[in-house]
Amino acid sequence: MSEIPSREQTPRDNAMSVAAISSGRTETGDNLWTGRLVLFLRIMAVVSVAKGLYHWAQVTGFVGGEDEAFENQSMAWQAATIYFAVIELVAAVGLWLATPWGAVVWLTTVVSMAVIELMFPAIYGGSIAIVAVEALMLAAYLALAWMAARERPP
Repeated sequence: MSEIPSREQTPRDNAMSVAAISSGRTETGDNLWTGRLVLFLRIMAVVSVAKGLYHWAQVTGFVGGEDEAFENQSMAWQAATIYFAVIELVAAVGLWLATPWGAVVWLTTVVSMAVIELMFPAIYGGSIAIVAVEALMLAAYLALAWMAARERPP
């Protein structure tokens, strides 16, 4: 029977195997904007959970008086409230995971709320302050995403 010759690993072999799996980028400052973007997405996820739960509290009657009950509201208000109750929580999951679809769903909620406030003021009251906050969050996201994209090589 023949023995299979064993190959001894040299320090050079170990160095090559470690170099093959390590990335060329360090974590210290190369991904600064990407980290900030992920932090922003996580903060927006918490805000989206709060907004979604608030809309569900409106649907279930946990907030508001008897005259503000869900059943007493207009059909447009009811439809918009249910829409935001669902989509805000879906967006929150995607944002927390920092997935591309999460950002798309979140952007949909931001634009939808701004459109409802501006174009249909009878539903939620047409608050310019809400539109300004939504626009500020959108601008912050776009700026962070742009800076994070510049960190990555083409």
